[in-house]
Amino acid sequence: MAAHPVPTSIDQAAELLRAGGYVADRALATSLFLALTMQRPLFLEGEAGVGKTEIAKVLAATLGRDLIRLQCYEGLDVASAVYEWNYPRQIMAIRLAEAAGKAGDAAQGIYSEQYLIKRPLLQALEKHAGGPPVLLIDELDRTDEPFEAFLLEVLSDFQVTIPELGPVKADQPPIVIITSNRTREIHDALKRRCLYHWVDYPNADRERAILKSKAPGVADRLSAQIVGFVQNLRGMELFKPPGIAETIDWATALTALNAKELDAATVDATLGVVLKYQDDIARVRGDVAADTIAAAKKAAG
Repeated sequence: MAAHPVPTSIDQAAELLRAGGYVADRALATSLFLALTMQRPLFLEGEAGVGKTEIAKVLAATLGRDLIRLQCYEGLDVASAVYEWNYPRQIMAIRLAEAAGKAGDAAQGIYSEQYLIKRPLLQALEKHAGGPPVLLIDELDRTDEPFEAFLLEVLSDFQVTIPELGPVKADQPPIVIITSNRTREIHDALKRRCLYHWVDYPNADRERAILKSKAPGVADRLSAQIVGFVQNLRGMELFKPPGIAETIDWATALTALNAKELDAATVDATLGVVLKYQDDIARVRGDVAADTIAAAKKAAG
Protein backbone atom coordinates (compact mmCIF):
# COMPACT_ATOMS: atom_id res chain seq x y z
CA MET A 1 0.00 0.00 0.00
CA ALA A 2 1.79 3.12 -1.23
CA ALA A 3 1.59 6.18 0.99
CA HIS A 4 0.03 9.32 -0.48
CA PRO A 5 1.09 12.80 0.65
CA VAL A 6 -1.27 14.65 2.96
CA PRO A 7 -3.33 17.31 1.10
CA THR A 8 -1.91 20.82 1.18
CA SER A 9 -5.12 22.57 0.16
CA ILE A 10 -8.89 22.28 0.52
CA ASP A 11 -9.20 21.36 -3.16
CA GLN A 12 -6.67 18.53 -2.70
CA ALA A 13 -8.61 17.28 0.33
CA ALA A 14 -11.82 17.21 -1.71
CA GLU A 15 -10.03 15.44 -4.56
CA LEU A 16 -8.57 12.89 -2.13
CA LEU A 17 -12.05 11.94 -0.96
CA ARG A 18 -13.39 11.98 -4.51
CA ALA A 19 -10.63 9.56 -5.56
CA GLY A 20 -12.02 7.14 -2.99
CA GLY A 21 -15.57 7.53 -4.28
CA TYR A 22 -16.68 9.95 -1.56
CA VAL A 23 -18.49 13.06 -2.81
CA ALA A 24 -17.86 15.74 -0.18
CA ASP A 25 -19.11 19.29 0.04
CA ARG A 26 -16.73 22.23 0.50
CA ALA A 27 -17.33 22.51 4.24
CA LEU A 28 -16.36 18.89 4.91
CA ALA A 29 -13.27 19.16 2.70
CA THR A 30 -12.27 22.29 4.64
CA SER A 31 -12.69 20.57 8.02
CA LEU A 32 -10.69 17.57 6.85
CA PHE A 33 -7.89 19.72 5.44
CA LEU A 34 -7.62 21.68 8.69
CA ALA A 35 -7.65 18.51 10.82
CA LEU A 36 -4.81 17.02 8.75
CA THR A 37 -2.83 20.27 8.71
CA MET A 38 -3.24 21.04 12.42
CA GLN A 39 -2.90 17.35 13.42
CA ARG A 40 -6.11 17.54 15.41
CA PRO A 41 -8.82 14.87 15.75
CA LEU A 42 -11.88 15.44 13.56
CA PHE A 43 -15.16 14.94 15.40
CA LEU A 44 -17.96 14.06 12.97
CA GLU A 45 -21.51 14.20 14.26
CA GLY A 46 -24.73 13.50 12.38
CA GLU A 47 -27.60 11.10 11.86
CA ALA A 48 -26.86 7.44 11.31
CA GLY A 49 -26.28 6.62 7.66
CA VAL A 50 -24.93 9.95 6.41
CA GLY A 51 -21.44 8.59 5.67
CA LYS A 52 -19.36 9.52 8.73
CA THR A 53 -17.58 6.18 9.08
CA GLU A 54 -16.97 6.01 5.35
CA ILE A 55 -14.84 9.16 5.55
CA ALA A 56 -12.25 7.38 7.71
CA LYS A 57 -12.25 4.32 5.45
CA VAL A 58 -11.77 6.39 2.31
CA LEU A 59 -9.09 8.51 3.96
CA ALA A 60 -7.08 5.43 4.95
CA ALA A 61 -7.41 3.93 1.48
CA THR A 62 -6.51 7.06 -0.47
CA LEU A 63 -3.62 8.06 1.81
CA GLY A 64 -2.29 4.51 1.85
CA ARG A 65 -2.43 4.30 5.65
CA ASP A 66 -3.48 1.51 7.98
CA LEU A 67 -7.03 1.84 9.31
CA ILE A 68 -7.43 1.04 12.99
CA ARG A 69 -11.04 0.96 14.12
CA LEU A 70 -12.34 1.13 17.66
CA GLN A 71 -16.04 0.27 17.57
CA CYS A 72 -17.60 1.79 20.67
CA TYR A 73 -20.31 0.22 22.81
CA GLU A 74 -21.74 0.55 26.30
CA GLY A 75 -19.29 -0.79 28.86
CA LEU A 76 -16.20 -0.36 26.68
CA ASP A 77 -13.16 -0.35 28.96
CA VAL A 78 -9.38 0.00 28.87
CA ALA A 79 -8.85 -3.76 28.48
CA SER A 80 -10.86 -3.76 25.24
CA ALA A 81 -9.78 -0.38 23.90
CA VAL A 82 -6.14 0.03 24.93
CA TYR A 83 -4.38 -3.03 26.29
CA GLU A 84 -4.53 -5.98 28.61
CA TRP A 85 -1.97 -8.41 29.94
CA ASN A 86 -1.84 -11.94 28.57
CA TYR A 87 -2.50 -13.61 31.93
CA PRO A 88 -2.33 -17.23 30.69
CA ARG A 89 1.11 -16.63 29.19
CA GLN A 90 2.25 -14.83 32.35
CA ILE A 91 1.11 -17.70 34.57
CA MET A 92 2.78 -20.21 32.28
CA ALA A 93 6.03 -18.24 32.40
CA ILE A 94 5.94 -18.15 36.21
CA ARG A 95 5.29 -21.89 36.44
CA LEU A 96 8.11 -22.69 34.04
CA ALA A 97 10.44 -20.41 35.98
CA GLU A 98 9.42 -22.03 39.28
CA ALA A 99 10.16 -25.44 37.83
CA ALA A 100 13.59 -24.18 36.82
CA GLY A 101 14.16 -22.55 40.21
CA LYS A 102 14.02 -18.98 38.80
CA ALA A 103 10.70 -17.76 40.17
CA GLY A 104 12.13 -14.36 41.17
CA ASP A 105 13.38 -13.59 37.66
CA ALA A 106 10.01 -14.54 36.12
CA ALA A 107 8.07 -12.27 38.48
CA GLN A 108 10.17 -9.31 37.33
CA GLY A 109 9.83 -10.09 33.63
CA ILE A 110 6.16 -10.86 33.17
CA TYR A 111 5.24 -7.19 32.85
CA SER A 112 7.12 -6.66 29.60
CA GLU A 113 5.92 -5.96 26.07
CA GLN A 114 5.98 -9.62 25.03
CA TYR A 115 3.08 -10.28 27.41
CA LEU A 116 1.11 -7.22 26.32
CA ILE A 117 -2.03 -7.59 24.17
CA LYS A 118 -2.36 -4.37 22.22
CA ARG A 119 -5.84 -3.08 21.50
CA PRO A 120 -6.79 -0.38 18.92
CA LEU A 121 -5.77 2.77 20.84
CA LEU A 122 -2.34 1.39 21.68
CA GLN A 123 -1.87 0.03 18.15
CA ALA A 124 -2.61 3.52 16.77
CA LEU A 125 0.27 5.01 18.77
CA GLU A 126 2.82 2.58 17.35
CA LYS A 127 5.03 3.32 14.38
CA HIS A 128 3.56 2.11 11.07
CA ALA A 129 5.50 1.53 7.87
CA GLY A 130 3.18 3.64 5.70
CA GLY A 131 3.05 6.56 8.12
CA PRO A 132 0.70 7.40 11.00
CA PRO A 133 -2.46 5.30 10.74
CA VAL A 134 -6.05 6.48 10.54
CA LEU A 135 -7.66 5.83 13.93
CA LEU A 136 -11.45 5.58 13.69
CA ILE A 137 -13.24 5.89 17.04
CA ASP A 138 -16.69 4.94 15.81
CA GLU A 139 -19.99 5.85 17.54
CA LEU A 140 -18.41 7.38 20.64
CA ASP A 141 -21.87 8.28 21.92
CA ARG A 142 -22.47 4.58 22.68
CA THR A 143 -19.78 4.54 25.39
CA ASP A 144 -19.99 5.67 29.00
CA GLU A 145 -18.69 9.00 30.32
CA PRO A 146 -15.75 7.41 32.21
CA PHE A 147 -14.35 6.17 28.92
CA GLU A 148 -14.64 9.66 27.47
CA ALA A 149 -12.55 10.93 30.38
CA PHE A 150 -9.90 8.33 29.63
CA LEU A 151 -9.76 9.47 25.99
CA LEU A 152 -8.71 12.96 27.05
CA GLU A 153 -5.09 11.89 27.59
CA VAL A 154 -5.04 10.08 24.27
CA LEU A 155 -6.41 13.03 22.31
CA SER A 156 -4.39 15.70 24.17
CA ASP A 157 -0.94 14.13 24.14
CA PHE A 158 -1.38 11.11 21.86
CA GLN A 159 -0.17 8.86 24.61
CA VAL A 160 -1.48 6.29 27.06
CA THR A 161 0.00 5.37 30.41
CA ILE A 162 0.51 1.72 31.31
CA PRO A 163 1.27 1.61 35.05
CA GLU A 164 3.73 -1.27 34.75
CA LEU A 165 5.59 0.20 31.74
CA GLY A 166 4.99 3.95 31.92
CA PRO A 167 3.71 6.30 29.19
CA VAL A 168 3.58 5.16 25.57
CA LYS A 169 3.65 8.18 23.24
CA ALA A 170 3.30 8.29 19.46
CA ASP A 171 6.31 9.56 17.51
CA GLN A 172 3.82 11.02 15.05
CA PRO A 173 0.16 11.46 15.98
CA PRO A 174 -2.34 9.25 14.16
CA ILE A 175 -5.05 10.76 11.99
CA VAL A 176 -8.06 10.56 14.31
CA ILE A 177 -11.66 10.48 13.12
CA ILE A 178 -14.34 10.31 15.82
CA THR A 179 -17.99 9.73 14.94
CA SER A 180 -21.18 10.18 16.94
CA ASN A 181 -24.84 9.62 16.07
CA ARG A 182 -25.76 12.05 18.87
CA THR A 183 -27.76 9.57 20.92
CA ARG A 184 -26.27 11.49 23.86
CA GLU A 185 -24.15 14.61 24.21
CA ILE A 186 -20.37 14.22 24.25
CA HIS A 187 -18.57 16.16 26.99
CA ASP A 188 -17.22 19.61 26.07
CA ALA A 189 -13.74 18.72 27.35
CA LEU A 190 -13.40 16.08 24.66
CA LYS A 191 -14.93 18.22 21.91
CA ARG A 192 -12.46 21.03 22.67
CA ARG A 193 -9.62 18.72 21.69
CA CYS A 194 -11.14 18.18 18.26
CA LEU A 195 -12.25 20.05 15.20
CA TYR A 196 -16.00 19.63 14.74
CA HIS A 197 -18.13 19.03 11.67
CA TRP A 198 -21.81 18.19 11.38
CA VAL A 199 -22.40 15.71 8.54
CA ASP A 200 -25.89 16.25 7.16
CA TYR A 201 -27.89 14.33 4.59
CA PRO A 202 -26.77 15.36 1.08
CA ASN A 203 -28.91 17.56 -1.11
CA ALA A 204 -30.42 16.04 -4.25
CA ASP A 205 -27.55 17.01 -6.57
CA ARG A 206 -24.88 15.58 -4.30
CA GLU A 207 -26.87 12.42 -3.65
CA ARG A 208 -27.21 11.83 -7.40
CA ALA A 209 -23.45 12.27 -7.70
CA ILE A 210 -22.92 9.77 -4.86
CA LEU A 211 -25.26 7.31 -6.55
CA LYS A 212 -23.43 7.70 -9.85
CA SER A 213 -20.14 6.98 -8.09
CA LYS A 214 -21.32 4.04 -5.97
CA ALA A 215 -23.87 2.48 -8.33
CA PRO A 216 -22.79 3.46 -11.86
CA GLY A 217 -25.06 0.88 -13.48
CA VAL A 218 -28.24 2.72 -12.46
CA ALA A 219 -29.87 4.63 -15.33
CA ASP A 220 -29.92 8.41 -14.94
CA ARG A 221 -33.72 8.65 -15.08
CA LEU A 222 -34.20 5.99 -12.41
CA SER A 223 -31.42 7.50 -10.30
CA ALA A 224 -33.09 10.93 -10.33
CA GLN A 225 -36.45 9.41 -9.31
CA ILE A 226 -34.88 7.35 -6.51
CA VAL A 227 -33.11 10.39 -5.10
CA GLY A 228 -36.28 12.48 -5.31
CA PHE A 229 -38.27 9.77 -3.52
CA VAL A 230 -35.67 9.34 -0.76
CA GLN A 231 -35.31 13.09 -0.29
CA ASN A 232 -39.08 13.30 0.24
CA LEU A 233 -38.98 10.42 2.72
CA ARG A 234 -36.45 12.34 4.82
CA GLY A 235 -38.92 15.20 5.06
CA MET A 236 -41.51 12.94 6.70
CA GLU A 237 -41.67 12.22 10.41
CA LEU A 238 -40.26 8.72 10.20
CA PHE A 239 -38.69 6.79 13.06
CA LYS A 240 -35.54 6.23 10.98
CA PRO A 241 -35.17 8.20 7.75
CA PRO A 242 -33.12 6.41 5.08
CA GLY A 243 -29.40 7.11 4.92
CA ILE A 244 -27.13 7.21 1.90
CA ALA A 245 -26.38 3.49 2.21
CA GLU A 246 -30.11 2.74 1.87
CA THR A 247 -30.32 4.92 -1.25
CA ILE A 248 -27.46 2.95 -2.83
CA ASP A 249 -28.93 -0.41 -1.79
CA TRP A 250 -32.36 0.52 -3.15
CA ALA A 251 -30.94 1.68 -6.46
CA THR A 252 -29.01 -1.58 -6.77
CA ALA A 253 -32.11 -3.61 -5.89
CA LEU A 254 -34.32 -1.81 -8.38
CA THR A 255 -31.72 -2.29 -11.10
CA ALA A 256 -31.59 -6.01 -10.28
CA LEU A 257 -35.36 -6.06 -10.80
CA ASN A 258 -34.88 -4.41 -14.22
CA ALA A 259 -36.90 -1.38 -13.13
CA LYS A 260 -36.73 1.52 -15.59
CA GLU A 261 -38.61 3.96 -13.38
CA LEU A 262 -40.49 3.97 -10.10
CA ASP A 263 -43.98 2.47 -10.00
CA ALA A 264 -46.29 1.85 -7.04
CA ALA A 265 -46.14 -1.94 -7.08
CA THR A 266 -42.35 -2.14 -7.20
CA VAL A 267 -41.90 0.56 -4.57
CA ASP A 268 -44.33 -1.11 -2.16
CA ALA A 269 -42.56 -4.45 -2.66
CA THR A 270 -39.08 -3.04 -2.02
CA LEU A 271 -39.67 -0.55 0.79
CA GLY A 272 -37.86 -2.93 3.16
CA VAL A 273 -34.63 -2.07 1.37
CA VAL A 274 -34.90 1.65 2.04
CA LEU A 275 -36.83 1.65 5.34
CA LYS A 276 -35.87 -0.52 8.30
CA TYR A 277 -38.84 -0.21 10.66
CA GLN A 278 -42.27 -1.74 10.07
CA ASP A 279 -44.10 1.36 11.36
CA ASP A 280 -42.28 3.49 8.78
CA ILE A 281 -43.04 1.01 5.99
CA ALA A 282 -46.72 0.86 6.96
CA ARG A 283 -46.94 4.64 6.98
CA VAL A 284 -45.40 5.05 3.53
CA ARG A 285 -46.85 2.06 1.67
CA GLY A 286 -49.90 2.69 -0.51
CA ASP A 287 -51.22 6.19 -1.10
CA VAL A 288 -48.26 7.99 0.49
CA ALA A 289 -45.83 6.03 -1.70
CA ALA A 290 -47.91 6.78 -4.80
CA ASP A 291 -47.96 10.51 -4.05
CA THR A 292 -44.22 10.47 -3.31
CA ILE A 293 -43.52 8.68 -6.59
CA ALA A 294 -45.49 11.33 -8.49
CA ALA A 295 -43.57 14.12 -6.74
CA ALA A 296 -40.24 12.41 -7.45
CA LYS A 297 -41.05 11.96 -11.14
CA LYS A 298 -42.13 15.58 -11.44
CA ALA A 299 -38.90 16.77 -9.81
CA ALA A 300 -36.81 14.47 -12.03
CA GLY A 301 -38.49 15.88 -15.15
